[in-house]
Amino acid sequence: MSIPLGAALEYESLKSAAPRVLNLVPDAMNRAVRWVHSSEVLDIAPLLSGGELLLSGGQALAGVTPERQGDYVRQLAARGIAALALETGPALPEVPEAMLAIAEAAGLPVIELRHVVPFVGVMQEINSLLVSESVEHLQRGDQASHAMAAELAHGGGLDQLLAVLSERTGASARLVSPSGLTLGASGGTFPAGSASAPDGSPATNNTYAMDDGGSVTTVDVPVRGVLAARLELHMPDGGDAALARVAGERSVDILGLALLQRMPPGLKELAGIELMRAINSGSQQWQLQQLGPASGFPVKGAVAAVVIRSTGAGHLRPAVDALLRQCVPHSASYANNAELMALAALGDGAATRRGLLDALRQLEVPAGSLVAVGPLGRGIAQAPWSLAEARRALELAPAGNGVVDADTLAVELLADESLDPATREGFVERQLGAVVEHDRVKKSELMLTLAVWLDTGCNTAQAARELHLERQSLHHRLQRIFDLCGGDPRGTGRLAALHLATRLARL
Repeated sequence: MSIPLGAALEYESLKSAAPRVLNLVPDAMNRAVRWVHSSEVLDIAPLLSGGELLLSGGQALAGVTPERQGDYVRQLAARGIAALALETGPALPEVPEAMLAIAEAAGLPVIELRHVVPFVGVMQEINSLLVSESVEHLQRGDQASHAMAAELAHGGGLDQLLAVLSERTGASARLVSPSGLTLGASGGTFPAGSASAPDGSPATNNTYAMDDGGSVTTVDVPVRGVLAARLELHMPDGGDAALARVAGERSVDILGLALLQRMPPGLKELAGIELMRAINSGSQQWQLQQLGPASGFPVKGAVAAVVIRSTGAGHLRPAVDALLRQCVPHSASYANNAELMALAALGDGAATRRGLLDALRQLEVPAGSLVAVGPLGRGIAQAPWSLAEARRALELAPAGNGVVDADTLAVELLADESLDPATREGFVERQLGAVVEHDRVKKSELMLTLAVWLDTGCNTAQAARELHLERQSLHHRLQRIFDLCGGDPRGTGRLAALHLATRLARL
């Protein structure tokens, strides 16, 4: 499944390039390489999933600014790749020191390949080994899962199931509740405390080195969409941590069944889960009116939906549930793949909703997560509409917008639903075509300036702060905009039309 970076550099196809590590990244040679990839594309980072050894000839890097080189290594580091290997030669005689410093600060090892080697040969040699190892691990993981299923069918409890998993992998195994209580264990001693990432946060579905030379692999175990426990597998030094991870992931369903037998959910919790499923599927009102009171929601009470899209959706659920308990009178949640959905009873209506938005802005979520709060629904029957609007708000919100309030995108949501693209484009062209053309030709930012100024209620001082401009510079920009679109719109009916055009332009 993976090999240490140091081992990858020893394979003949890569060793013949005379690789040399150029920066100091702690424990770099033990970083796990799960795939070897080559690319000259500078925007490759979004296409990577972490653990790659990226090979590059350096031609593209040599032709860009130092700022772009720095952005390149920052983006790769953020994706969690194992290392970047750059071939030096006529195109890139040496790796820039500034880029190395940025990579080192970001925790990305950079390797110089001092001789030319065929990247295809490197990938064929190492990736074929990784694929063969992956197939073997999957087979052994399935065997462990089948053995655990047979043990469960014969009445085995959590300790017996974990004993099977421990025997098949050679790892000590234990199951821990979200609060830290050990639910079952097998296979001998376990390191003190739970595994954690290098930054101290709880480890989730990953493998981390321990002080004793071994490693701990953690896997979330949900029950009916709720994070019910975390499986921890301690592999001693010299053991196969990759096998432990695969077998642990294959055993999640069996352990979930065992937990369900041991801790069946209450009727109210089941009703809440079924309510969220019904809201998600857009069930008829009579079904919602039955499930709502059964799970604690009054039929006519104000509600709002919350949607969180994140790779750690299931892991986030306990924190989100705790936040909801503090902010609203009642709530229900449900994790489905990479999406966490919740419904909040709002009590005082708009005021409670504002408090919920403020609390969600303080919630710590993994990088790349998206959060949206739907509009206030008057009764449980409007919960599916609030959920749908929250999802649409995520699609329409500007990138990097933090927690998205669907109410602030009401114009965009209405236009997206009611106006076809040609109608929207025609309206923007009639109102602001000259401004759009000026931005295209002059590479200016007049549209952004106008949008921010209008969004602030034509408050020049506040708009200047948000745009990081001197007020005089903003006045010059506004005057140019007024010249292009027919004069100062303040005090006229054109103000609303221009504001609508800037909002439609974002679509």
